[in-house]
Amino acid sequence: MIREPARRALHPVAWWLWALLLASAASRTLNPLLLATIIAVAGVVVVARRSDAPWAASFRAFLWMGVIVMVVRLTFELLFGPPLPGHVIVTLPQIGLPDAMAGVRIGGSVTVEGLVAAAYSGLQLIAIFACVGAANALANPTRLLKSVPGALYEVGVAIVVALTLIPTALTHLQQVREARRLRGRTDKGLRAIAAMSVVVLEGALERSLELAAAMDARGYGRMRHVPLRQRRITTALVLIGFVAMLIGGYGLLDAQTPGWLALTTLGFGVTVALLGLRRANRRAIRTVYRVDPWRAPEWVTVTSGAVAAVALVVAGTTNPEALLPQTFPLVWPPLPIIPLLAICCALAPAWFAPLPPRSAGASHNARPKPMQNPLPDRELAA
Repeated sequence: MIREPARRALHPVAWWLWALLLASAASRTLNPLLLATIIAVAGVVVVARRSDAPWAASFRAFLWMGVIVMVVRLTFELLFGPPLPGHVIVTLPQIGLPDAMAGVRIGGSVTVEGLVAAAYSGLQLIAIFACVGAANALANPTRLLKSVPGALYEVGVAIVVALTLIPTALTHLQQVREARRLRGRTDKGLRAIAAMSVVVLEGALERSLELAAAMDARGYGRMRHVPLRQRRITTALVLIGFVAMLIGGYGLLDAQTPGWLALTTLGFGVTVALLGLRRANRRAIRTVYRVDPWRAPEWVTVTSGAVAAVALVVAGTTNPEALLPQTFPLVWPPLPIIPLLAICCALAPAWFAPLPPRSAGASHNARPKPMQNPLPDRELAA
């Protein structure tokens, strides 16, 4: 008899670090081949290691948001993009603007080179959305909240409300669509979407705020007394650390900033912020019943994302033409092998991360429950 491997949820911080590092790699390149590889890597890992929880279905929604952003980006390029030399596709009616708005146009000639450049930047946004969507689909937001330091309990409440909004809205949307079908109403078309959207957003906000109120009612984030001098030192350390982290993170996202300077600033900020949070955590009065372990799979996950980010930073300094392909004259983008292999290393969680635990309702021997009304009357009326 073959024993099933042990199931446990990977640490949510590991998933978020992996996704953010992969997103930083996507922000360093406009090469469509590398960006498509990043999207594929995120999708494969989500399919291989997502659970059957409600938030696991949010990856597709983030992809659609990225597609919508790309369409908007192409539309703005058609209507308001700067005039670029190249092969003209179509010439739109142009509106004359005053001299004070030099460099801005409405209409005019649309070139292939301009559309390709807009498509490259739009694909970059889709890749970043895919990375963030993968983190939302893989990380348990409740367990992520438990990993937030007690000194940041206000930020923790805001984070958990923000992270549970989209997964809760998707779950609520499925319930509303099922309720409409049971009542013989269609769930397709603009009128149905308009009728469901208000109810879905209202329900998602209401449930997220209920979660925040429940956390506050249970005394989440209570603090013990600490002398004023220690509080000032702790606050200064946290502020300096977070400012350095913001500067270093911006440096990683900005292709013009040297990679070594961005990584050094980011490392300094993380170190100082951790020292400040450790001092501030002494004020917190909170215990965790079941601590999430940080073992070898977590290290493999974070390391695989770091390999992709570091490789793209190094390639941006040694071979920038491969990461930022030129569009004038229009040429086929190159395929750099080392960055491609580094991005493929981010597939490691699909094999080395443990399988997520099944929910109680996923058991094959579970009896079906009697059908109940999942929505109040005001939502059924949508």
